[in-house]
This record gives sequence, C-alpha cells and structure tokens, in this order.
Amino acid sequence: MLVCMDELTAMVDRTLEWLVLPSFTRVGCVVRRRIARWRRLDSYDLTGRVALVTGATSGIGLAAAAALGRMGAHVILLGRDAARTEAARQRLVASTGSTRFSTVVASMDDADDVRRAAAEVLASHPRLDILVHNAGALALEYRHSPMGVEQTAAAQLGGPFLLTGLLLDRLESGAPGRVITISSGGAYLAPLTVSGLDPTPAEFNGTQQYARAKRAQITLTELWTKRTKGRAVIFHAMHPGWVDTPGLAASLPRFRSLLRPLLRTPDEGADTIAWLAADGEGAQAGGAFWFDRVRRPAHRLGRTRVADTEERRVRLWAWCESTSGWICPSADGSRA
Repeated sequence: MLVCMDELTAMVDRTLEWLVLPSFTRVGCVVRRRIARWRRLDSYDLTGRVALVTGATSGIGLAAAAALGRMGAHVILLGRDAARTEAARQRLVASTGSTRFSTVVASMDDADDVRRAAAEVLASHPRLDILVHNAGALALEYRHSPMGVEQTAAAQLGGPFLLTGLLLDRLESGAPGRVITISSGGAYLAPLTVSGLDPTPAEFNGTQQYARAKRAQITLTELWTKRTKGRAVIFHAMHPGWVDTPGLAASLPRFRSLLRPLLRTPDEGADTIAWLAADGEGAQAGGAFWFDRVRRPAHRLGRTRVADTEERRVRLWAWCESTSGWICPSADGSRA
C-alpha cells in the first residue's frame, strides 16, 4: 500500500507529538524540517518591513531578531537594559551584515516604561509590520511589579497587552500586521486562571506561575483575534519547544543538564516565529497556536480544556485592561 508524502509527513508529525520528548527537543525540529521540506528562511524577503521584538538581547528573542534582519526587515530590539540592548544590536549587525537594527529600552512589567517605548516607536517609524512578544523569564522568587501585580504576570500579560494596544493602529500598516506571542509547551499543563495570576508571596511557585501566564497568552491570542475582527492585524501564539537559552540555564539548571544534548538551539526555537512573520500562512488563521510550522490544539488535557470557560475569558480580558490601564475600543470606536 502506497502512502503519499503528505500522509507520511502527518503521520510522523502526530507520532512525534504523541511521544512529546522527541517532539519538543531538536529531534522533532530536525525530522520535521527534512520530511516536510521546510522552506528556507533566507528565501523570504522582508525588505521595507519593520519588526519589533521584545526580550531581544539573548536566546530566542535574539535569534528571532537575527532571522528577521537577514530577511531584510528593520528590527527594533526592545530590552530592559540599555547597555545589553545596544550590545545585542552590535552583535546582530556583525553577525547578519545588516545595519537595519535599532533599540528601545523598557521593562515590560512597568506600564510607564511601556508607554514611553511605544511613543518612541511611533515617533520613529511610520510603519510597523510585526510585533513579537518574547520578553519574560521564569522567576524563581516572588517580585512585585510597578503594575501592582506579580512580576511574571505583569511582564508576560499586562505589558504585552498594553504595548499591543498602543501600537495597534500602526500595526495595520502591515496590511495585515502580525502579532506573534511566544508561549511555552508548559501551558499544556496549566488550566486557565485569573485569580491565580496574582499570587501572594507565600503562594508563589515560579514554574506554576510561568505556566499560568503562558496559558493566558494563548487564550489572549484568541481574544485579540475576536476583539479586533475586521482590522488588518493577525494574532498568533506559538511555542518554541525546549530551547537551550540563558534563561533556561538560570531557572531550570537540572532540566537543562539532563537534556542538554537534545535541547534545541535558539535558531531552531525561533524558526516558527520568523516563518509566521514572513510566510503567507502567517497572514491567515488568526488566533492560532503553532509549533514547528503546524497549527496545534490549544489543549492536550481535558482538565485545561474545561477550565477555559467564557466567564474566565471575560475576566482575563478585564484583568489585562485593569492591570495595563489600556481599554480596548469597541468595534464602533467608542470605549468598551
């Protein structure tokens, strides 16, 4: 019995996903690239387009910025520290041969910082095509943010929500603009919660809080798609697999030590980000969750699926508006 290549590719992909470990490691990336014959990123042309990448000083963010720069985009690097962000810019100029990199400094857990960064981007760039939300690490200790909530939730939900809202009109210049949020496979283990996004110091568990934020990011991608229906902006979430980054080394050293030979490189983790930013597929299917260039289900477990209720979704959106201070206009342009 003959099996066509598309069927074989799908079968291999499903098998990898079911096994999890080979899927999330570089094994999955290498196998899928070969069997699905991924188009090379350097064959895309983003000349004239502008991308903003948060958390761009190292790891996946730096790799995504490099990929977008090699494709010809002007890339704005957003980082918390001016010296590190400028060092990343210089490194990218040297490694890519492109001078089309600029910087903006902001802490994504600080609403005032985010507003200043958005104003700087709007003043400097008459167009914005791509916004990549990558900033946010797994914190081992509880920290209270300037937004008034726990830092992980502020940096990965409140700050990105505010930045997206402030840049929403400019993103339509991309016709459509693309907003890509980097979530995590850890979200598969976390039910959607709103009350749990702001734990007390005594309740705080860094790994759990990170997974909760990543789950909320996936839901928010779907909500942004619904709330901006009719506007020329497409929202995607993705997870990069298990990637060997400085953040992983700092937050999960045992996990990294155990799986280091199998961990993906930052370039492999950033591949789907760059592909969504450049490929025509990324201009379709808003609200999707992606992994290795394939649209994936938002849930793998029944307990997370049943927790993702309409009532919690409404509360999540309201939490983001309250935390960030940005209220999404309704379809008729009034304040919702």
